[in-house]
Amino acid sequence: MSKTVVFVLGPDRPGIIAAVSQVLFEQGCNLEDVNQTSLQSQFVGIFLAALGGTAQAEDLLSALRERLDPLGLFVHLRPVDPAAERPTPPCEPYVITTIGPDRPGLVAGITGLLAHYGANITNLKAVSRAERDRQEYVMFYEVDIPADTDRQAFRSALRERARELGLDVNFQHREIFEQVHRI
Repeated sequence: MSKTVVFVLGPDRPGIIAAVSQVLFEQGCNLEDVNQTSLQSQFVGIFLAALGGTAQAEDLLSALRERLDPLGLFVHLRPVDPAAERPTPPCEPYVITTIGPDRPGLVAGITGLLAHYGANITNLKAVSRAERDRQEYVMFYEVDIPADTDRQAFRSALRERARELGLDVNFQHREIFEQVHRI
């Protein structure tokens, strides 16, 4: 069974995920993974689907465009190459949050450090919010850090980078973060 990634982008409105998932169902696909967000007024959705039976990517793209073009949505398919999948080394999941005055280079500054340490960002949310009389920039990273990374060196480097950028930073193992934030 081949897999494809479906990208959908355009003006946000109710019913987009329903429309995409219905087309996938009608085309005999199994929806394996979904990640969706709205950035200001723009919908961004990524769907990983296994093409079932005789389903063809060209037919799927045609059906998606027929349903989504009238909504002003852009659709793109990208087949998943099983040969390109690589085994992931042992790692530990962490959550990093930063907050500080909004300015250019904040995401680049933190992600550059993460890349240097081989950390894989599995989820990122970054938003600018009005806070009192200024704009605050809040970043929430879920990262997988290689198990052989020196945690003390990483934590020190992260704190130093945050200080350079004028950010407050919090670094927690994901299990601890989830326990603390459990409702």
